[in-house]
Amino acid sequence: MPALPNKLTIGQTAARSGVRTSALRYYESLGLITSERTAGGQRRYARETLRRIAVIRAAQLLGLTLEEIRIALNELPYARTPDRHDWQRLSQTWRGSLDQRIADLQALRDRLSGCIGCGCLSLESCALFNPADRAAQAGAGAQYLFGEEPDPGSEPASLRRR
Repeated sequence: MPALPNKLTIGQTAARSGVRTSALRYYESLGLITSERTAGGQRRYARETLRRIAVIRAAQLLGLTLEEIRIALNELPYARTPDRHDWQRLSQTWRGSLDQRIADLQALRDRLSGCIGCGCLSLESCALFNPADRAAQAGAGAQYLFGEEPDPGSEPASLRRR
């Protein structure tokens, strides 16, 4: 395989990174990556941009938003390619957020299985967890799934958490 040139077209960058050209343009509009322009206005990405894209994709797989990724990458010197030390620091920064998401997902999973257990699948009319639609007082949406606790007296003792 021939060596990669130091400057890559958007098509070469997309093919090598596995990211669509539209995503590359979007990443650039958010300031996640940078490119230079040729005299004809075509984008040219430094070869090191591939590593930056890999960090972005890895962070997305962890469930981080592009805004969270942008904030973290902005802590690096301008346009520097993240190295192993940077990745360790970034991942340590994200650890607390990821731990919270894991806890939230586990709580959601536990509540969801309890709801499915009754068979009604409706928090709006569920006689066990939401009699008389009490959750509506807390606001729109699935309040119990968003962290509101059902009234302990509204569910049968056999379904209460121990």
